[in-house]
Amino acid sequence: MDINRVGIIGAGQMGNGIAHVFALAGFDVVLHDNAEDVLNNALLLIEGNLERQVSRGKISDEEKDAALKRIRTTRRLQDTGDTGLVIEAATERETIKSAIFEDLVPHLRPETILTSNTSSISITRLASRTDRPNRFMGFHFMNPVPVMHLVELIRGIATDEQTYKELVEVVHRLGKTPASAEDFPGFIVNRILMPMINEAVYALLEGIGTVESIDSSMRLGANHPMGPLQLADFIGLDTCLAIMNVLHDGLADTKYRPCPLLTKYVEAQWLGRKTNRGFYDYHGDVPVPTR
Repeated sequence: MDINRVGIIGAGQMGNGIAHVFALAGFDVVLHDNAEDVLNNALLLIEGNLERQVSRGKISDEEKDAALKRIRTTRRLQDTGDTGLVIEAATERETIKSAIFEDLVPHLRPETILTSNTSSISITRLASRTDRPNRFMGFHFMNPVPVMHLVELIRGIATDEQTYKELVEVVHRLGKTPASAEDFPGFIVNRILMPMINEAVYALLEGIGTVESIDSSMRLGANHPMGPLQLADFIGLDTCLAIMNVLHDGLADTKYRPCPLLTKYVEAQWLGRKTNRGFYDYHGDVPVPTR
């Protein structure tokens, strides 16, 4: 099937980035969110990020304008169903994702591929809430979507080979690299990345190092582009905690137990950059460690 029109559910941090790369690659995009202000902010962010690409010589003004014209926003979930591919990019909570798929199924084309941008939730379980588990996959983009080259493709137990091949082709059309992952908690990237972040929070809790020394050690000692606590703030501490809980519950191993300090920060709504406070305070011109 030739996929040219894509529905994206959720216009937040991930959803607007996914809309950006699809529109730039020539796909028509239907971007959905329940909140009008979120949709308006998404369009402003996409335009700003495209303009940044123009200023760096990566795309032309004509390509930017054409991409923006390909994006249509809507608050009606059913509008995303008249597409060849739907990507759910809502909050990382299984109950919310399952409810979205159940509401959307009656409005889908028979051939539409359903996907979720989930970073850790079982694809097999999400697929079972739909009428097409064979046409359902995990389609996990990395953040920030316009910059990161990897897309994890996760097959559920019922996903057929044709669906997988079609999504591999879509990833190539986006100019990104697909990585095939099995449907186990955390898939590949978060199965490895989140325990490292969680261990960095334990190191902070136990006084092994400060926020600054932990991040500096991993940047300069392991050649990481960003320290683990800085990266956690960028991802969102609530998302990090949710993934650690999925790993802990799904694998039943104490090594995945979320650090109590991570839980405490989330309880305080210190979620990182999106709330201007996490392991760093972002209210000023320069981020300041909070511990």
